[in-house]
Amino acid sequence: MPESCPVCGQHYEPEPGFYWGAMYISFTFAVPIVLVSGAVLYWFFGDPPTWVYVTTVAVVMLLLTPPSFRYARAVMLYAFGGVRFNKRYLEKGSAT
Repeated sequence: MPESCPVCGQHYEPEPGFYWGAMYISFTFAVPIVLVSGAVLYWFFGDPPTWVYVTTVAVVMLLLTPPSFRYARAVMLYAFGGVRFNKRYLEKGSAT
């Protein structure tokens, strides 16, 4: 993750340790993912053995960890970092 936004210059880490709270947000994303994965296995595959649950949930969580991590940090910035969306930066284009 870059230190600041290349388009608007917003600094992404307001203070050291700012994103420790994002772990709790990420956990709130993980709980529904685990519950939905388990429910889908139970309803559509007829209550498979425990190892199937563990393996499936582990694979799903590994695949969804990067987006969960990114969105948890974004929620943390918006909720506690004072960051707000500004439409005037849309015409400058997105940085890649």
